[in-house]
Parts: sequence; structure tokens; C-alpha cells
Amino acid sequence: MSSYLQSVKKQFRYYKNLGDKSLDQLVFDEIIANNEDANSIAIIAKHISGNMLSRWTNFLTEDGEKSWRHRDNEFIDTFEDKASIEAYWEKGWNCLFSALNELTDDHLEDIVYIRNQGHTVIEAINRQLMHYAYHIGQIVYIAKTIRGSEWQSLSVPKGKSVVYNQEKFSKDKGKRHFTEDL
Repeated sequence: MSSYLQSVKKQFRYYKNLGDKSLDQLVFDEIIANNEDANSIAIIAKHISGNMLSRWTNFLTEDGEKSWRHRDNEFIDTFEDKASIEAYWEKGWNCLFSALNELTDDHLEDIVYIRNQGHTVIEAINRQLMHYAYHIGQIVYIAKTIRGSEWQSLSVPKGKSVVYNQEKFSKDKGKRHFTEDL
């Protein structure tokens, strides 16, 4: 398998992990909390998962915008509890990883379509990786705002950069993916 496919799988897992760890720090009422001008974490998670199910189902053979996807409904909160949010979140990620696991280097220059716009497989993967990173950044930000001083950092905690860098530079130089140390 190419280093590209290995790398994007690690990147997707990294962003999933950020979302997972953010959800873990919140209770249901915090996940669904929003104001009328902003999406709740629940709605953002629903949108990401709906997008994943549409884009990654029959990834190589069907348009990524499925006729059964009702995107506008993704922005209506229908969850009854935290478990239902987490189940739908997992369903989307499972669909994504299942599709990625079927890809080989031979597929990378194939053309796939999203709303009739042709993308190489690499372009389509990159598009989705950036889309999910954008929304997961929103989830992390909202969760951090909700938790305030009780937030458990998902990256280098404030005031800990020197210690973090000392630990990194204490290791020999070598090719490795940054997620291997997480």
C-alpha cells in the first residue's frame, strides 16, 4: 500500500480521535446545546456522518452525493441521547474506513464524482479530509468553550511546549507519522 493511503488513514483516525475525545468530555445536554445562529456539536457530528455515508458508500462507482442523502435534515437535531449521537458518528466513520481499506495504489488516479464534478481519488480523499478537519475543529472549539477550565487538552497544553519539545528532540531523527506518538 502506498505511503499516501497509509498517511491519510492515519490522518482520518487522528481527526476521529479528536472528535471522540471531545465528545467524551461532554454530557448530552452540552452536546446538543446551541443558539439559533450556530450548530450544536450534535448537528455538526450528524452532518459529518451524513456526508461520510454519502461520499464513501460505493465510493468508486457512484456519485458521492447520493439521492437518499437529505443534507438539509442533517442540520435538524433529532438525537434523543448521547449514545445515539455516538452510534451515528461511528456509522459514518466505519463507512469511511471500509471504503479506504478497499483502495489500492491502482485506484489513486481513477475519477470519482461528487455532484457530477470529477475528482481523482486522491483529490476526493483530500477534499473530504479537509472538510472533516474543518468541522472537527469546530467540535473541539465548542467543546473546549463549554468545558472551560475543566477541558482536558487534546494537544500540547498551555505552558508545556518546552517540555513537549524536549521530549520530541530527545528521540533520534527518523521517518514516522506524527500520530504514532499520540
